[in-house]
Amino acid sequence: MKPTLRAVAEAVGVSRSTVSNAYGRPDQLSPQLRQRILETARQMGYPGPDPTARSLRRGFVDAIGVLFTSRLSYAFTDPFAVRFLTGVAEAAERHDSNLLLVPLPADPAGARKAVDNAAVDGFCVYCAGDEEGILDAIRGRGLPFVTTSSRPRAGDRWVGIDERAAARSAAAHLTALGHRRVALLGHDVLPGAPTGPLRVADVTDVPHPTTRDRLAGFADAFAAAGVAWPELTVLTAGDNTRAAGAAAVRSLPTLPEPPTAVLACSDVLALGTLDVLRAADETGRDVSVTGFDDVAEAAPAGLTTVRQPGEAKGAAPPPCCSTRPWTPPRVRSCCPPRSSSGAAPDRLRGVDHGIAHRLRSRRRRCQPTRHVRPAGRSGPPRRTTLGVARGHPSARCRGTAPARRPDPTGARARPHHLPAVGPRSAPPARS
Repeated sequence: MKPTLRAVAEAVGVSRSTVSNAYGRPDQLSPQLRQRILETARQMGYPGPDPTARSLRRGFVDAIGVLFTSRLSYAFTDPFAVRFLTGVAEAAERHDSNLLLVPLPADPAGARKAVDNAAVDGFCVYCAGDEEGILDAIRGRGLPFVTTSSRPRAGDRWVGIDERAAARSAAAHLTALGHRRVALLGHDVLPGAPTGPLRVADVTDVPHPTTRDRLAGFADAFAAAGVAWPELTVLTAGDNTRAAGAAAVRSLPTLPEPPTAVLACSDVLALGTLDVLRAADETGRDVSVTGFDDVAEAAPAGLTTVRQPGEAKGAAPPPCCSTRPWTPPRVRSCCPPRSSSGAAPDRLRGVDHGIAHRLRSRRRRCQPTRHVRPAGRSGPPRRTTLGVARGHPSARCRGTAPARRPDPTGARARPHHLPAVGPRSAPPARS
């Protein structure tokens, strides 16, 4: 028969609470009495109080549940998930808590069951497909939680960025470069759809909230540039991995009108896109690429991407560990341009001749000038424009002429921020 706490108490001649204190509250006993209890329990084969029963009596288990919609290995392989979990782990360490990773099944019923069966004091919701259903299940248990949802309810503890606005900034960067024929790449855009181009009637049909918000942000920027949702190519990847991103974009050359840019909903998908395009020597010259997250591999690859601080999102105080009033941490996003994005190939020669004409006019106004006198002619010199090397600052004019500074010689000076192009001399005096 398995020994019990009662049997140990009777053998030592103390109460059951005294034996329990020997394991859970040793400061309540003298070292000699505690040692006698533990030695008697060892001889009887008693392992100590059941941890589950002890947690039930205390009312807490010192654990935080992290919810995410994917397989368990995703938490250790996805670069942004690793950064997020690093922040969560650091917060748990500060409060002497443990972490319980809870992968959620795809079906809503299974996901809610996973929430109901998790032995935790509170939840950190990293990502969830049936987001509202998951949060309702947590509220039903009466447990505190913090969520990264982009649509929190009033009173919810929330930490994150405006996913839609952040995606809009990346797309606006490409519309400013002249891109109008683009592809939007996401993971599992419509569950069960094959990898590659996908017809999505409306962005609201996308079930996953994060993917939906990012695609909607892309669509907002292109709608402002005159490109409607049906004119955008939507690509779906079978997984949120580099290999899946590469597989999804291999079909692009077969399209009737291949896109001039690919906007990915994550950096790993964008990096897979770069792998394919760079193998074909097309990145930056014919096709621009943007990502989302700014993981460690993005900068070395020259990937233009939306930057969001993963560790800061995860390091928000767990609600079950802090009694302080909730103050949402400041988490912001930005979109630093890098070499993977450039001007659309047909920006100056094709789609909109009116736009092209205005751009050429702006570029001429930004070129430096010098005074020359035509051979065989008298009179004042005339102004001519100088060619500007590709990649020079003045080659990317924003539509306003650069500031000029006075020239002591009396000649019109070159813009102060441009290097001199060839010799320059003062114009001859008028005759």
